[in-house]
Amino acid sequence: MSERANAIAANVESFVRKVVIPYENDPRLGHHGPAEDLVEELRGKAREAGVLTPHILSDGSHLTQRETAIVLKKSGLSILGPVAVNTAAPDEGNMYLLGKTATLEQKKRFLEPLVAGARSAFFMTEPAAENGAGSDPSMLQATAVLNGNHWVINGRKAFITGFEGAKVGIVMAKSEAGATLFLVDLPSPEIKLVKVYDTIDSSMPGGHALVSIDDLRVPANQMLGQPGEAFKYAQVRLSPARLSHCMRWHGVATRAQEIATAYACKRQAFGKPLVDHEGVGFQLAENLIDLKQAELMIDWCADVLDTGDLGTVESSMTKVAVSEALMRVADRCVQVMGAVGVSGETMVEQAFREIRAFRIYDGPTEVHKWSLAKKIKRSFAQQEAMQS
Repeated sequence: MSERANAIAANVESFVRKVVIPYENDPRLGHHGPAEDLVEELRGKAREAGVLTPHILSDGSHLTQRETAIVLKKSGLSILGPVAVNTAAPDEGNMYLLGKTATLEQKKRFLEPLVAGARSAFFMTEPAAENGAGSDPSMLQATAVLNGNHWVINGRKAFITGFEGAKVGIVMAKSEAGATLFLVDLPSPEIKLVKVYDTIDSSMPGGHALVSIDDLRVPANQMLGQPGEAFKYAQVRLSPARLSHCMRWHGVATRAQEIATAYACKRQAFGKPLVDHEGVGFQLAENLIDLKQAELMIDWCADVLDTGDLGTVESSMTKVAVSEALMRVADRCVQVMGAVGVSGETMVEQAFREIRAFRIYDGPTEVHKWSLAKKIKRSFAQQEAMQS
């Protein structure tokens, strides 16, 4: 690991442990995520400490994926850590996408505020009841029609993370050429909040919203890339975004393991510490194994992405392996801690809820397995053809 990444990661870890963790019981952390004033307070402290947006350097360049991994894992040591230091979804993925695809003018207007701490939203998913896009983005229903030098967008978007309070939006809509991305300023009177869903997770500012887009006029120069190329650009964002989820939640699971270990070593039952009972000690040992295997998968995928490869297959494999492993870790931590584990006395209960949702973020486990199975079938067919 590079010296610069180790130094950044150490600073982030120190900030998260000393400054952010004490905020975990702040009453401003509600069911739909931390309130905006809490976000601003935490990011102000991160700015003062020099750890805001640590994965993007002062010259605008991005850490390598391998370097990003060590930094984002440290930011995840508190559920509020990624929010505080500006490595959270969807902002981290949106910054990456804009850094790769936006024009210089678009970067100045839309990317620079995100790097400085403004929040954003990515509008792709649509209501299932309306047969809209979800795990299958080709089902996109929202439309974009060119009218003079503006595009007019209409549609409804569901589970839009961080919509309330966001300043920048990336909207996917269907033009004549196909799925297209647009950059928009938020808030906008043409993008109306319908509701914020009550979900199992509660760590993301603004929660997850259902919104209606009615005759939103977007100047042509705010199209991101070219018409019909949204899925191509989404691939640029997709693998790194999947992987950064793995990085952040690895930090959360690591912290849950720390808390469960301390509990098991201090709590007495049947004449000895819980950890001395094999039923408990073995669960903590299994957690260490899962955490290490998840770490190695993250690093392996990061190395692939750092070659310039899109890493679609590798990121699918990593997303499945890591999300399932971390779910096992979180579940065992709850079990080790018993009643305390299902209470709000520690962050372990929330860690369990957040990591459970992670199994769905950026594609459910089953969709990734289905995609991998299709690749296996194609590879087999190609081998058969070569041998015949």
